[in-house]
Amino acid sequence: MNIVVLVKQVPDSGASRSLGADFSVDRASASNVINEMDEYAIEEALKIKEAHGGEVTVLTMGPASASESIRKALSMGPDKAVHVQDDALHGSCAVATSKVLAEALKTLNADLILAGSESTDGRVQVMPHMLAERLGIAALTGARKLTVDGSQLTVERQTDEGYEVVTAATPAVVSVWDTINEPRYPSFKGIMAAKKKPVQTLSLADLGVAADEVGAAGATSEVLSFTPRPSRSAGTKITDEGDGGTQLVAYLATEKFV
Repeated sequence: MNIVVLVKQVPDSGASRSLGADFSVDRASASNVINEMDEYAIEEALKIKEAHGGEVTVLTMGPASASESIRKALSMGPDKAVHVQDDALHGSCAVATSKVLAEALKTLNADLILAGSESTDGRVQVMPHMLAERLGIAALTGARKLTVDGSQLTVERQTDEGYEVVTAATPAVVSVWDTINEPRYPSFKGIMAAKKKPVQTLSLADLGVAADEVGAAGATSEVLSFTPRPSRSAGTKITDEGDGGTQLVAYLATEKFV
């Protein structure tokens, strides 16, 4: 089975993040890592390859610095990677990003496309659906379990109430949550092997996408303003002098918790 995993480099959600003058994420000064949810997609791809055979390709769209995350992904076990890199891509919206990724996917002839359900920087949860629409294939999203039986895919789609069982035939796009598996840690052997694995770089010209269709100029949405997260304020301290319970309930009522 030919499996492609979408991987995005994002600013570390545990570190300080900021926006640049154009309201895009300042990645140059950020601590960048693989999007956490994508690691679960990589693990699922590797498990399928181990069970059914095939090849796993990592696909990334991003600046030159994204090569660090590509090598980290390859150290987990995928066979090769494709890096879509072009200066004109800076500031692309989700719609433009889906167009570029779809064109890249067309060159890879994937049976199965795996992705994380969301990225920690955008958190829009739309990319798998957009790609499936552009490619004209099924989208099985929000998977907590994926079963492969030949060309038949069965997914337990995680919901707030439990899960739904949905099926589709390959080719298909499947997005996963962090409940699907436990990603493996790269071994020293895997880290060294990743340095020799092939990484193909594609530009917009290679994909037949015009520069004015992407980037800030081609975006379908625009950030007009933003407000930094407010500093954490001091909490309310309650001193129990026999009426602690009453004070606590009064406070919760004021905050509309009760």
